[in-house]
Amino acid sequence: MMHLSFFTKYPTQGATSRYRSFAYISRLTELNYNIEVQSFMPISYLARLFTNRPKPKYHIILSYLERCIAALRSSDHLIIERELLPYIPYAIEKWFLKGKSYILDFDDNVWEDYRGKKLLEGKYDRLVQNAAGVIVGNDYLEHNIKVLNPNIIKIPTVINLDVYSPDKITQKFGRFSLVWIGSSITYRYIESFRSMFQALAKSLDYDLIIIASKTLENRAISGVSMKFYDWSSETEVALLQQSHIGIMPLSDDPFSQGKSGFKLIQYQAAGLPAIASPIGENCTIIQEGVNGFLPKTDKEWIDAITHLYNHSDLCTEFSQYALQNAYNFSIQKYLPVYIRFINKIFDKTPRKRGT
Repeated sequence: MMHLSFFTKYPTQGATSRYRSFAYISRLTELNYNIEVQSFMPISYLARLFTNRPKPKYHIILSYLERCIAALRSSDHLIIERELLPYIPYAIEKWFLKGKSYILDFDDNVWEDYRGKKLLEGKYDRLVQNAAGVIVGNDYLEHNIKVLNPNIIKIPTVINLDVYSPDKITQKFGRFSLVWIGSSITYRYIESFRSMFQALAKSLDYDLIIIASKTLENRAISGVSMKFYDWSSETEVALLQQSHIGIMPLSDDPFSQGKSGFKLIQYQAAGLPAIASPIGENCTIIQEGVNGFLPKTDKEWIDAITHLYNHSDLCTEFSQYALQNAYNFSIQKYLPVYIRFINKIFDKTPRKRGT
């Protein structure tokens, strides 16, 4: 059976890696694939990152050392989240990839991270051009990357339907609640909609539920009733299912246009109507007036939320459609697609002598 080396950005505690790689790793192992995994960021570093605490430099140095050693010892078939060595120029990464056949996996428009950085700006293009195959999480990435490498497939970031089983749905919160799930880093999107939430609070009695980190309480929006929860794999589904509406506000910029809309996929699996900015993959996941709304202005956001607040029957319709459509964004649907792709790419790709 095929020997695969996965190079993930995070351990299982990081959402990107948990849903993009580890969801498949566990199942590939059950199918007798020979799997080895190396995660770039240790759990301790990840905890500090998501709570905005200082990151010790020795953690970073150790991460690079461990990754370089793992790359040298890896199999000939690699599956890499984004890149092998973050913030390291392509010429150096190329040396570690010599003689390897690799698939790249992108969930966001990470090209923006290196824009304007002289030694890094063209790195992702070179990596993609020399990859055996590429997996992307949304239409925006597929459109922009396929001109660099035709061996590309779109596989959305997926959920496990068993975890979101309808029979696990609990009673809703007593107070009408909007829920947002993310991290301390992406909380800026909530803050950018401050005026909308404040205006809504003047006309609607609601709670804004934040599933990320309790440390964000010191950045609460004045005049808005907010509840903050630490993210946990044990509690996230229950908190989502107890809420009334899932939200995903975004700013209109190249990075946001390349986001994969995974929050909306989670809301859908939890049976929630969703309201999101009409940007990027959000417009694919949400069907206007069928499972949610895509408001553009603050007024449209307030009108959409208020309309669902006043029409519980519409919330029920949206919820039923969301639950029915959840399969289309599930590991149950995409596991065979994923396996066929990696088998096709690695079976037809001879071992490379250079990259």
